[in-house]
Order: sequence, then structure tokens, then C-alpha cells
Amino acid sequence: MQFGDILKKLLEENNLTQKQFAAALNLAASTVSSYVQNARQPDFEILCRIAKFFDVSTDYLLDYHPKSKSSPLESELLRNFRTLSPEQQSIYIEQGKVFSKLNQKGKETSSKQIS
Repeated sequence: MQFGDILKKLLEENNLTQKQFAAALNLAASTVSSYVQNARQPDFEILCRIAKFFDVSTDYLLDYHPKSKSSPLESELLRNFRTLSPEQQSIYIEQGKVFSKLNQKGKETSSKQIS
């Protein structure tokens, strides 16, 4: 995915217009528009400001996923988790544990059927 596509997705997820985002970062609206259209890339300083604004890594913005790092889905999961209140985060964790237990039970059932 290109930088502009990722930026567009972040804007949509945060219910921000390009104009609002540009004002928040003290950028020209036309500059943000060129980023979203993949016609232009931000310099390093702007890239860091965008990452800080959305609380994501520069790797995420650049769609760079080293093998030792998390996958895009894991990054999205963490990003979404960080937007929740502490109470919602606790519920989210408990729901994840339920899914893990169900997966484990499914594996145990499958291995018993094979034996």
C-alpha cells in the first residue's frame, strides 16, 4: 500500500477531512491533498509529525514490515486498541482470550479425531 492510501485510511478512521488535518499539522491543504493522491511524499520531519499525530510508527506509514516486527494486522490491532478507553481495553483483552480458548479447544478436538 502506498503512503497516500495509508494516510487516507487514517484520516477516514479518525473522521478528519484533509483540510482539518492540514490545519492541525500546520500544512497547506494542497500539500495534504498531494500526499493522499500519492503525487508527493512527505519529508522525514513531516513524516514523523504525521506518525506522532496518529500515534503510529513511521514504518506503518511507509508500509514497511521487517520480518522481526509485527504484521500489518497486528499493527492495526494495536492501533485500534490504543484508541479505546481503559475499560474497553479490558473487555477487548477478555474477548481475545475467549477466541484463543476456542481455537485451542478446536485444535484439541481435531487432534483427538485424527488419533
